[in-house]
This record gives sequence, C-alpha cells and structure tokens, in this order.
Amino acid sequence: MALADQNARERIRADLDTTLVVEAAAGTGKTTELVGRMVAVLMAGRGRLDGMVAVTFTDTAAGELKLRLRTHIEQARRDDAGCTPEARRLLTDALPQLEEARIGTIHSFCADLLRERPVEAGVDPLFEVAPDDVARMLLDRAYDRWFEAVLANPGPGVRRILRRRTGEDGPRGLLRAALHALAERRDFPTPWRRAPGFDRDGAIDGLVAEMAALAEWASRGNPEDYFTQSLAELARFVDDVARAEAVRPRDHDGLEADLVRFVRDWHAAWVGFRSAPNGFPKAELREKRDALKVRLDRFVADAGADLAPELRDELWPVVEAYGELKKRAGCLDFLDLLLLARNLVRGKPAVRRELQRRFTHIFVDEFQDTAPLQAEILLLLATDDPTVDDWRRARAVPGKLFIVGDPKQSIYRFRRADVALYEEVKRRVVDAGGALVELTTSFRAVPEIQEVVNAAFAPRLDGGSQARYVPLAPFRSGLESQPALVALPVPAPYGDYRTIVRWKIEECLPDAVAAFVEWLVRESGWTVTERERPGERVPLRARHVCLLFRRFRSFRTDVTHPYVRALEARHLPHLLVGGTSFHRREEVEAIRNALAAIERPEDELAVFATLRGPLFVLGDAALLAFRERCRTLHPFRPLPADLPSALEEVADALAVLRDLHRGRNRRPISDTIGRLLAATRAPAGIAIWPTGEQALANVNRLTDLARRAERGGVISFRAFVDRLTEEAERGEASDAPIVEEGTEGVRIMTVHRAKGLEFPVVILADLTANETHAEPSRWVDAERALCAVRLAGCSPPELLEHAEEELARDREEAARVLYVAATRARDLLVVPAVGDGRQDGWLAGLSPVVYPAESRPETRTPRGCPAFGTDTVLVRPADVPRPPASVAPGPHRPE
Repeated sequence: MALADQNARERIRADLDTTLVVEAAAGTGKTTELVGRMVAVLMAGRGRLDGMVAVTFTDTAAGELKLRLRTHIEQARRDDAGCTPEARRLLTDALPQLEEARIGTIHSFCADLLRERPVEAGVDPLFEVAPDDVARMLLDRAYDRWFEAVLANPGPGVRRILRRRTGEDGPRGLLRAALHALAERRDFPTPWRRAPGFDRDGAIDGLVAEMAALAEWASRGNPEDYFTQSLAELARFVDDVARAEAVRPRDHDGLEADLVRFVRDWHAAWVGFRSAPNGFPKAELREKRDALKVRLDRFVADAGADLAPELRDELWPVVEAYGELKKRAGCLDFLDLLLLARNLVRGKPAVRRELQRRFTHIFVDEFQDTAPLQAEILLLLATDDPTVDDWRRARAVPGKLFIVGDPKQSIYRFRRADVALYEEVKRRVVDAGGALVELTTSFRAVPEIQEVVNAAFAPRLDGGSQARYVPLAPFRSGLESQPALVALPVPAPYGDYRTIVRWKIEECLPDAVAAFVEWLVRESGWTVTERERPGERVPLRARHVCLLFRRFRSFRTDVTHPYVRALEARHLPHLLVGGTSFHRREEVEAIRNALAAIERPEDELAVFATLRGPLFVLGDAALLAFRERCRTLHPFRPLPADLPSALEEVADALAVLRDLHRGRNRRPISDTIGRLLAATRAPAGIAIWPTGEQALANVNRLTDLARRAERGGVISFRAFVDRLTEEAERGEASDAPIVEEGTEGVRIMTVHRAKGLEFPVVILADLTANETHAEPSRWVDAERALCAVRLAGCSPPELLEHAEEELARDREEAARVLYVAATRARDLLVVPAVGDGRQDGWLAGLSPVVYPAESRPETRTPRGCPAFGTDTVLVRPADVPRPPASVAPGPHRPE
C-alpha cells in the first residue's frame, strides 16, 4: 500500500542536488528518512562519511543514529536488486569510516572544532568540557567570593535586594539565582536601560500617605466583614511603618521591600457581604481600595524595572569572574563551546573556508529546537560563498544541507530554541532554491489517537508564530476491543466550600492514576504494541506505561512524590526519569547523614540518624540503652570497660565513623564514601530493595558527584558535605538515569524528557499544572545582543514593554508541549478530567476531545472495560447536587 506521503519520501532519497527542509510530524520516521538520505549520498558517490556532519539533539539520539546508519549500510549492501557493484563498493568503503563521521550533538561537534583549532579559537588545547554540576560549582564559587566582599559596601541594587526577605533562600538565594540567569545569557552583553523619570522615594511617600488615609476606616467597619478585614491588613502595615519611623528616619529601601511583600500578600480582592455600619461608605471605600491596589501594582513593576538594570550591572563582574575561574580550571561549559565555535567559524575566514571544503554534507535533526548560535554555525559551514560571514546572507550549496524538524514540537524556548528562527531559516532556504518536504504518515499511534490529536490541535496550532498545522495520516489499524482514549475521572475534587479546588484534585488524583495502572497491568488483559515489534501485540506490562508531567517541581514541592508513593503502595515497579527527588531518596539521605556524622561527630542527631538508618540498621532499644549507659553517641568518647556485649554492635558502628573521620581529609572523598559502603555492606542490602536498581544507581551517582566536586575544586570533605546539604535544601540534583529498553517499571518523566520517545500507554498527570507562568521570563533582541530577563523577581523595562508579546509566545509553546505529550502514545492515551466541569491548566487544550458533546445520564460499559458505576465524581458534598452537565461513566462522543 502506497503511503500518503510516498512521493515526499522518495524525493528525500533521490533529489540529492537540492537543499531540503523536511517537516516531519510526530511518529513519521524522520530518523529513518535522514539515515536513508545519508546512505543515498554514499551510494551515489556524492560524499564520504568522514566528510559528513550529522547533528542530533542528545547523545542518546546520536548513538541510535550511528547504529541505524550501520544497519542501513549493511542492508543496502545486501540488496542485490537496488545496489550496483559500484554502490556496494562505496558502501563497503564507508563502513570503516563510521567512527570518523561527525555524528553527535552540536556541543560535541563544536568541541571537536575547538580542539582542532585551539590557537585560532584562543582556548587551552587540553580543555575539558565541564558538566553542568561542575560549571555550577565554579559559578557558585565566584558568587560566594563576590558576595562576601560586597557585603562590606553593597551597591544600590544589591542593597535594595538585601532588604527583601523573599523565598526560603532569602536575598542571598535571590542574588544567586539572578547570577545564574545572567550567566546563561552572557552572550547578550548589552546593558539594559533604566526607566527615566522614576522617583522611587517620592512614589513611596505618596503611597504610604494614601494607605494611611484609607487605613483609618478599618476600625469603623464591621470586623466580621471580609472587606473590613482587608482594610485591617492595610492598617497593620501602616501601624508598623509608624512605629518604625518613631525611632528612626524613613528607610525607603526597607519600605520598598515591605511594599513588595505587602502587595503580594494583601487580600485586596476581598469584597465581603456583611452589612456595613451607618456612616461607613463601603462602596466608595472599595473604589479607593481598588484604585490603591492598581497604583501599588504599578509601583512594584516600576520599582522592579528601576532595580533590574542596576542589579544586572552589579552582578556582571561576577559573570566575568566565572570566566576567569574556568580558564584557570582549563574547562569550558556548554555555552562556551557554542560561543567560541561560532566566533571561530565567523571570525576566521581561512578556518571557515577549510571547514566548508572538508564538510561536504550537513544533516540536522530536530532543527525546530536549534538555538540561534547553533543555526549560525551550521549555516555558515553550508554556504556556497566562503567570504560570507553573516548567516542571514548565506546560501547553502545545493544538496549540502539537509534539515529535519517539526515546528509543532518546538518546546525548548528556555534553552534558546525559537520557532520563529526555524521559520526564518526555512523561508531563506526555500527562497534560495531549496524545497520544503512534508512527512505526514505517522507509524506510531493508532488512528483513533491520531483523530484526537488532529481534532484538538488543528485549531490551536495555527496563527501567531505557529506553523501551519499538517494533519497526521494513519498507517496502523486500531483494536475495536480496546479504547484508545480514556478520560480518567478525578474522584474527589470538592473542597470545603462546595467548590472544586486544585488541592483536592492534587490530593486524590495520584491514587486514582495508580489504581488505574494497577488494573491495566494486572486485570485488564489488554494488549499493546512495541516499537521494535509493531506488528505483534503483547500483554500490557508496567514498562509499557508512562506518566507524563508538565513539571516535576512546584514551589519546591516534588509533584511526582504522591504518584510514586501511590505506585509503591500497590507494589508497582516504577522508574523516575530525571526527577528532582534525588536527595529525598532513602539511600541518599542515609549516606548524606553518614557523611555529616563523619565530618561532625559531635552532631549526635546526625550520628543517631546514621546508626538507625539503612546503613547500620540499629534498633531504638540498643541505641537508647547505649545512650543511657555511655551518656553520649559521640564516636570519640571513651567506652566503659564493662560495656555489655549486647551494645558492642553500636560501639563497632561508632568505630567505623571514627576511623572514617580521621582519614577523611587524607584520601579522596569518593574513597571515603566507598569505605563507608564497604564497611556497612550497603550495596548488597540496597540491591534487594523494591527499587533496588534505582537505589544502587543513586548511590553510584553520589560517588560520582564526589569525584566531580574534587575535579571542580572542592578541596575538603566538609566543603563537599556542606554542598550536599545546600543541594538537598534547594532540591537541585536529579535521580541517576537507569532506563533501558525492557527495564520493568512504570516510566515517570516530564514531557521534555519524553521528547523523541514513544510508549504504548501514556497517562497525562498533574492536571492542575498551569499552562504558562503569569509573567514572561525573557525577551531577546538578537540584533542588539540584548536579552532582558527577570532578576530577583524584577522585570527590566524592555521585558515589560514586550510582556504581552512574550506571554503570547509562551501560550503558543504551551500548546506545542501538550501536542508533544499527546503524540507519545501508541495504543492508549489517558487524560484525567473532572466530571462536574472543565478545569483550566496544561491539559485544557484536550477538553474539546475529552468532554462529550452532550451529557447522557445512562451508563454503558464498553467491551474490555471494568464495570462502571453511575457517577464520575465519587465524593461530592452532601449539600451539592449532581450538576445536570456532569459526565456519566461510559463511552461518549466528543465535541
């Protein structure tokens, strides 16, 4: 049977003299087509593997591409009908060149260029690429040195931030986060402008006077009325200001910080429905309060716009100090690789000419996620004019450049990817004689899921900066005995005030998801297909199920934790891929406590936690008896001569900690960890845990973190322990990756992690996650080398001026994120929903295909499903009747 896009696929392999931009929808086999193009170039004698560059998005994808390329070459050589003797010779010659082909990420390609030309690039010939954690360590070191020095005489920007007691980390954490944001965008060195005419002190004086006048009414209203209570909050603020100013002059820096905090917490929207006393002009006062709230919000924005440029200028020297630390350490971070390689290619004509000659063909996968620096490097290498050093004027040599992408899957704006850049490059390539080729036949999902995706996203992925939506065309056939789309009801969404609330959804949904997964795996009898064997149906297992999240953390809370606990309660194996719960894992907490006890033996709480934890597994009775007998758990305190034999096990454990403490600074940190594990025989015990494979991987990761810390300049055991404590408080580290094909367990990952992957069953979790942030985080003007970002909660003027534009782009990307999530499923897509009404959030875009066109009271259990009840909401307040539009369980026809 001919595919709907058969002509396009044939052109990819045959039209080797044309630069092609291939737009490949989800599951259309773009990697296969890219490899097919490479093999076709080899067979036609148009190029050699050592002259090809293939750029992929991840190291994993690069490894898979190499394996596929070898497989396709071998298959083509064995094809007697389609392979001429000359083509077979060329393919045979290509096999030894596989390791010479530049197949990898853009960062690995840039690193190779810099190592080849270190003098021209101005880098250490023996430089190392610093992993993210090592680079972050160096940046934090530069920050710590600066912060200690600046406290003696802080600049006006830092001084104002120091007065803000925001967040758990306080002003120090705010400044550290601001520095990281600047360092990630240091290739945009243009300073931000300060808003002219802003009189901060005068604005504060006027606002305080207006607040005091309105606060006088607080004592005259009904104290039980919510409106009066909002005025009482205002009165308390004014009273605090008056008391402070009774003993010292007005502190405008402190008042600015207090106003920012007050605006955030003030219940200015409270209306109140209680009757007001005579002479209390409630309606008039409400107007004044609402107008005051508008002026306060405006002040916070203006003060932030005034502070952000100042703060940026004061932090910029720390960014430069970070560069010096990297030079002394002989390392480059990932942004350095791109910047220096771009400068090398753009600024050195002789180098550019030689590279253009050497690389005859350039293949780029996932181009929709390419950042401007990456696009600049690749387009300059593909140009037909060696004198051109501006990528916008570059015209690719016909057939040299092959681009594969899908603008509908551009979801990495936070990593600089820009769908507008993709569209611009596509337009320039086509205008210069290239061609656009579209792949629409998707081999991944069953037709029912494709219909859902087309119906949901054709209206959304259109207009603005979105590319034209190209519908998915079917290839597979479905299975009538199993549904392909399931709306999983939230059983108890109601809160205390007879309304559906987010926290109740978050409370009950994880258990509902785990219960459904348990039924799927153990009772359903459903079958699915796997990517490696698409024509064979196999029984559904835990490894076939993936829970996809929009986020892993929300206000320092691990969103995945309730889902993990719910799965564990049902003894369902699971694999958390890229989660941020590393420091909350039992094995990591145990080792971290032990390291703290080794470094600080006087900390009896750490010693007790270590002895009682899974490393030594000593009981409460033995520890209490030892403490009573010896009066302490300090490892260095002398033991009584008549210590009972029943307590010798505690003494032996303390001896282990004592010996490790004595040698901790005379051996590598990783060696101390290894000796601890050997003394407690921890690996053998951890291996038999229910999640033993993940636990052992996390233990090995902790040891690897110690090695990296030492390479990054951590010179003492205490510094490493303190760093682990800071990371645990901030929740920075992710679990060790262990996922391999065939590994048993429900996958838990974010949509961004799942990009490029597919699963038989996909369950979209975290229904309450917002679609976008309330405020934009950045605005970029590439022409001026300016990137305006929020620093410490303050938006510079350039960002404020383009806020609506950026929010619109964020909403467009949110639609693409949901598209990526929905297109990961092969056989079953599960979407949580509230039967009593639609909910806003990241899954709202699927509501038209999840909720029925009309609600029907009857219930019919379809074939292959468990027996249904009569209501999708199982727990509803007694005084809340079932809404007429509430969705009943059973099969429905969507809108």
